[in-house]
Amino acid sequence: MGTEILLNSIWVMLGAILVILMQGGFILLESGSARMKNAGHIAGKTIITFGIGSLIFWSVGYAFIFGDSSNFFIGLSHFFYSGYEIDGNNLSTSVFFLFQLAFATISLTIAFGGFAERAKFSTYVIFSILFSIAVYPVIAHWIWGGGWLAEHGKQDFAGSTVVHLTGAMAALAATILLKPRIGKYNKDGSVNNIFGHNQVFTALGTLLLWIGWFGFNAGSTLSVKDGFFGFVALNTNLAAAAGAFAALLISWMVLGKSDITTILNGALAGLVAITASCAFVTTWASVVIGFVAGILVFYSMRFFDKRKIDDPIYALSVHGTAGVWGTLSTGFFATKELATVGSPGLFYGGGFHQLGVQFIGVFVSGLYAFVVSFVILYVMKKLMNGLRVSEEEEIVGLDLSEHGSYGYPEIISKGKAS
Repeated sequence: MGTEILLNSIWVMLGAILVILMQGGFILLESGSARMKNAGHIAGKTIITFGIGSLIFWSVGYAFIFGDSSNFFIGLSHFFYSGYEIDGNNLSTSVFFLFQLAFATISLTIAFGGFAERAKFSTYVIFSILFSIAVYPVIAHWIWGGGWLAEHGKQDFAGSTVVHLTGAMAALAATILLKPRIGKYNKDGSVNNIFGHNQVFTALGTLLLWIGWFGFNAGSTLSVKDGFFGFVALNTNLAAAAGAFAALLISWMVLGKSDITTILNGALAGLVAITASCAFVTTWASVVIGFVAGILVFYSMRFFDKRKIDDPIYALSVHGTAGVWGTLSTGFFATKELATVGSPGLFYGGGFHQLGVQFIGVFVSGLYAFVVSFVILYVMKKLMNGLRVSEEEEIVGLDLSEHGSYGYPEIISKGKAS
């Protein structure tokens, strides 16, 4: 093995580890955003669904995305991936497989934000299998596996559409079918805030995700050549910082206080938005992209709440709204020098062509993810006698009703569950 292949493989393996560790960030973020009576359930389902997603990706997911095919829709080779070397990446293909597996499981975790605090554990298990077969691999093939959007030059360097929007649209389907949590909305349409039990967890989870994103974006260079991964990492960090700052400002201006949840979501929205464009835009553009994402996520959160779409982890706003904006942003800001895929953006002499490609890509991908996820969940709902736990089980908490023990047994056993 040559030096270049060895170094590339080490770098991408590090990226894979960072992306997998993002699951830990999601455990803290999601459990901290939920009530303590559901914390253990959320942590446990993240681990088992990561395992299920890994097995499905090994058996069929990788094949559907990167397998050889004569059609635009799906790949059809390399099922039950054996780990042998194939040409084309200048790195170990087993490492590339693990890196892509990590992305697939992150999209699944994002989707489950829309299920939080009311879905049966069996719903998570079955949807993990079906989403990993019929939803994520199809969109990933279209954009990353040589499918029809790749042929049209769709720009999505590390997955604002492939990973984040796909997961968010599945979350939207779930929120619609599961209905809001008990007590979230009043008959007059007013909203009751259901606060998470540990804001320190949510902040730490956000920081871990921020760090993991360097593997997500910079690792997607798949190479150490010329140190370009450092530029991608810089753009990633600037967008996150701008998103957090913009969210701070807008919450201060509108609410009169610097809302911590909004600030954390602003940072994450900046990260989601820059994920599509981090290798195609300049540093100043990354700041603009992140800043706009921080403002959008604030209004998006309020938009969905007013429409009684109960999204406990704000997956629709952080990963959906910011994912759309991030995908479209390359159509404005991609430069001639950096646009190695597709064409330069509107502000760099490319006209509206790339913006049009980005719009078509985000619309079709989002629609496919929503419709297929909705159909899957609707059929599951009919066959499983519902996707949701009973009212009594939801009030008691999913830790006890689904698993027989609490994540915080000493505290909750004294009657302090909320």
